[in-house]
Amino acid sequence: MKSKSTLLCICLLQFFFTYSQNQKYIDSLKTELKKESTNDSIKVVLLTMLHEKLMFSKPEIAKKYADQEIDIYKRTGSEFAYGLGNLHIGDYFYNKSMNDTALYHYQLAKTSFKKNNKTRGLIFVDFTLGDIYKSQGDYESALQIFTNSLIEIEQNIKDEPYKSQFLASSHLSIGSCYFEKGDLNLALKESIIAVGYFEKINDELRTADTYKQLGDIETKLNHHSFAIDYYSKARELYKKNNDNIYEANTIISIGAVYLLQGNLTKAENFYLAGIDLSRKFNLKGSLSSALIDYGEILTNKGDLNEAENALSEANSIAAKEQLTIQSIQSLEGLSKLDLRRNKFQSALRHINEAIEIGTRSGAVITLEGLYEVKSKILEKTGDHKNAISFLRESFAIQDSISSVEKIRQVEELKTIYETEKKEAAIALQEEEIKTLNEKAKVDKLTKGLYAGGMASALALFGLSVFGYRQRIKKNRIAREKQEEIYKQEIAHKKKELASQTLHLVQKNTFLEELKENLENLKSSPDKFKMEFRRIVMLLKKEKASDKDWETFKTYFSEVHNDFDQKLKTLYADISEKEIRLAAFLRMNLTTKEIATTMNVLPDSILKSKYRLKKKLGLNKETDLTEFLNTL
Repeated sequence: MKSKSTLLCICLLQFFFTYSQNQKYIDSLKTELKKESTNDSIKVVLLTMLHEKLMFSKPEIAKKYADQEIDIYKRTGSEFAYGLGNLHIGDYFYNKSMNDTALYHYQLAKTSFKKNNKTRGLIFVDFTLGDIYKSQGDYESALQIFTNSLIEIEQNIKDEPYKSQFLASSHLSIGSCYFEKGDLNLALKESIIAVGYFEKINDELRTADTYKQLGDIETKLNHHSFAIDYYSKARELYKKNNDNIYEANTIISIGAVYLLQGNLTKAENFYLAGIDLSRKFNLKGSLSSALIDYGEILTNKGDLNEAENALSEANSIAAKEQLTIQSIQSLEGLSKLDLRRNKFQSALRHINEAIEIGTRSGAVITLEGLYEVKSKILEKTGDHKNAISFLRESFAIQDSISSVEKIRQVEELKTIYETEKKEAAIALQEEEIKTLNEKAKVDKLTKGLYAGGMASALALFGLSVFGYRQRIKKNRIAREKQEEIYKQEIAHKKKELASQTLHLVQKNTFLEELKENLENLKSSPDKFKMEFRRIVMLLKKEKASDKDWETFKTYFSEVHNDFDQKLKTLYADISEKEIRLAAFLRMNLTTKEIATTMNVLPDSILKSKYRLKKKLGLNKETDLTEFLNTL
């Protein structure tokens, strides 16, 4: 009788896995859980399924099911219940951003899964550990975990749909890492692979997660129509499955895209919908972020009182929940609002508080906008000296961010290049192996036919040679295509290098103009107010700094095969300034262009060229530029 009951439960479980309507599905699981009184293993499966269905929409209820799994362990000693219970309790604390408590339970779960060779459980734990590393900004560790998971899945998971589920989750997580690193093309590629797997196994919630991520990526790429399309698909699936947290976040994301487009009416409608949903389900972080953007919309519409209410509420929530970025953004919004009302002291108080939080928390990237706002406030109060000082600070951070972004773009190009190179090599290797196997088969056949007739054998041999030559030709064409890809990559990098060089050459022209204007203003302070805005524009053409030089070197090394390292190897005592001069000469810049870039007189460049030539041990007849081009 007991075996029949167990068989019936298993059949019911299979039915539940395919049940389409979510609430009915949950109700059915609850009913079956109440009925089951004998088999603790089936109870654990039912509790796991209920937890996973409710962990986002009703997290407190989901945790109670996880606690019941631990109770079964305490009563029976079941390692199965212990591992899953700790995994699910870890999920609960992780979703509440309580990472230390989450890590404790994940480690307990991982120990249990290792002890009992539960590959799937280990993969689940590693996924979340990778997410924690990612949330801490340790992207390399996170990528290593997710990549190792892919290998583990391929080797040890054979049955579908679990294999597709795990592969999809790995690609989604890798895409998320690349997205947060700023490698948008790689993020897009991995996310598209993930959505294909999720759609294949009809996992609606994870498909929605991937659509949401694709929307985020397309937003960053300024592909607004694609972003809205992905967000809309995600929202529909979240709503269908009662995933209230992510539905609210997705609605707010759609509003943000419309705000970027300048469509304030549509943006306002979506923000209001997101705010209502966030209030309904007490989603503090989502509510604070939505109120900040909604406050910006109201400010642009001129509804300043309502804007102040929204921003003040956002600031209050952010302070209470210790949401650093939202605190900074809400204070910046209030400062801009005060500036618009000419309440300069209140504006300074708010912006100074925002700067203090940004500095204390290490959120340096936020300081660029904060310094710019403070500069505008100081300009309005007549403190032009400090206004220019804070504007310079803002431009310095902007320059730093720009340099990092350029370096990151080069790194992404290198990653894509290396990935494609490996994929092409593997493809060619597989084709060559296939060719050799075909040749071996033909050789074997030829030997067999030799006894039956030399003529037939020769004919077949001739055909095999022809086929072999055709495959060799095909391989050669594939290699030529790959070489063409490499050439295009180099051409692209040369364009980037030319662009960066032009940028360096042009910078000091503007700086010289600015210096002249400032010298003129020394003798006539009354002109400060009138000339302030023009000086601001000129300051944007800042001097080529060391960061610009490092960025230039990155591009230059890509195209010219580590030119600077070759110089250092051949001439150990060569200085960084001399390497810089040599690089510009190899770029065929004129003496005047180099002088402008290095902020010196042309005569100084001529003397530097003479000293460099002497240090390199070149005679009078040897042209310096021609020599550098041979390295």
